[in-house]
Amino acid sequence: MNRVNRRNAIATTLTAIGASQLVINSVFAQANKVTRVVIGFPPGGGVDVAVRPLVQIMADAYPGGLIIEAKPGASTRVAADFVKASPPDGTTMFVTPDFSFTLVPFTFKTVNFDPLKDFIAVATMVKSPLVLCVGPSVPDSVKTVADFLAWCKANPKQAAYASSGSGAGPHFTGVMMANASGVPLLHVPYKGGLAALNDVMGGQIACVFSTIGECLPRIGTSRLRALAITGTKRNKFLPQVPTMIELGYPDVVSEPWIGFFVPANTPKAIVNRINAQVNEALRSPSVIETYAKQGAEPLLSTPEAAAALFAADYARWGAIVKASGFTAEE
Repeated sequence: MNRVNRRNAIATTLTAIGASQLVINSVFAQANKVTRVVIGFPPGGGVDVAVRPLVQIMADAYPGGLIIEAKPGASTRVAADFVKASPPDGTTMFVTPDFSFTLVPFTFKTVNFDPLKDFIAVATMVKSPLVLCVGPSVPDSVKTVADFLAWCKANPKQAAYASSGSGAGPHFTGVMMANASGVPLLHVPYKGGLAALNDVMGGQIACVFSTIGECLPRIGTSRLRALAITGTKRNKFLPQVPTMIELGYPDVVSEPWIGFFVPANTPKAIVNRINAQVNEALRSPSVIETYAKQGAEPLLSTPEAAAALFAADYARWGAIVKASGFTAEE
């Protein structure tokens, strides 16, 4: 072997040893440290409810303990900053809705992380469309999205939609529908999806883009009617409700999802191991039952599929936000 090839061989070997050492260090770290699943919301919220049954199942693989640690604040930026600064050894994970990385970086001026560079997508957990619902302020004769848009044209002062908050997915879903239909719609933000839904059901505002979990128990009453969903296919929990795609609006697609992320530079072996643990937990009947109560289904994935979904939604929502000109208040 000549001198150059010998140097290359040595360098390759040292690189491999270094990567292996990172994995070994992680094994020891997990054996001796509590592993944290960080969420950017208070305990008891939707993300906590979604991830808790998974953590209970995954905990057996973490002898040092596996806990959920809530770090709410700044539209999940506090939690994201914390995870970004954590060691890339598998002892700190971030479970968050897609908007933390697909909307927040484009809506706030102060963001201290680059989603694509500072994090690795490990696995998806769940994905579910939004539902376009109308309340009693909209006449019973309005049965379809076409009817609703015609009513909005005829009643422009009432042509408004509620959302869970400015800068959130439902906000920009309404922007997409207004742009696609050419019908102006006033956005009325609320502090949370249930507050928005309650005002629609109370007749204070015409419609809302709601999560299935929030609106499913209330649909079919005299106070709430579902006109369409924003998924790419019909939903098993609302099979009678058409998609916006079916109704001629192929760009009005919004399927919020929740995923697992780890800091950049986490070794591939660790990423794969966590992915396998998440997928195993998602197959559990108890998890499937818990999600079904929220009108959602588990979404299993490989790390590569999770990363592809992450990158695609980052690009798509970024373009939508930029075109809208919206900037959130800090």
